[in-house]
Amino acid sequence: MKQTIDNYQFERKLYSEGIEYIAGTDEVGRGPLAGPVVATAVIMPKNCYIEGVTDSKKITPKKRKELRKEIETKALSIVTVFIDESKIDEINIYEASRLAMQKAIRGLNPKPQIILADAMPLNIDIESISLIKGDEKSFMIGCASIIAKEIRDDYMDLLDKKYPGYGFAKNKGYPTKAHMVALKELGVLPIHRKTYSPVTKLLENENKS
Repeated sequence: MKQTIDNYQFERKLYSEGIEYIAGTDEVGRGPLAGPVVATAVIMPKNCYIEGVTDSKKITPKKRKELRKEIETKALSIVTVFIDESKIDEINIYEASRLAMQKAIRGLNPKPQIILADAMPLNIDIESISLIKGDEKSFMIGCASIIAKEIRDDYMDLLDKKYPGYGFAKNKGYPTKAHMVALKELGVLPIHRKTYSPVTKLLENENKS
């Protein structure tokens, strides 16, 4: 039988040590060929727990929307930051993801005493703990993951209306078969990440022809 992960163990331990404000942060959108990378930082009240919070990719869209509302209602502070495709191309997706999380954390009020982050060292002047699969292991990171995913998905729905034919409402910018076909037939958009291999190859082919 699969063991259930206690995703409040880190928060519980930190609260027992006298920490009052714990932030969780996560990003969404490292893999897509189009659109921004989005990071959210969240501070939930001490000993506030919401059932069902985990990695946003493992939650149904309906449940995720419900959890988003509850998180937003109960949170002490939530900050979400977009880093667009031009900045991603300039500094690379890894650094863009880190920058988004750093900016989100700096916007929090109250200021967190410690940060729980998903997998990535933050290089920030606040103590942080980096957890592999943090969105599953930490409630606070899970909350950030859900908000970031919901906000980015909503934004990609808007881009779908602005740029019809690419299926952004469905694929959210990820390199699905339909997205790749649209890229070849309709061409590269301003919101595509020019340093991502499939887009780079298309642009090179366009320049050759």
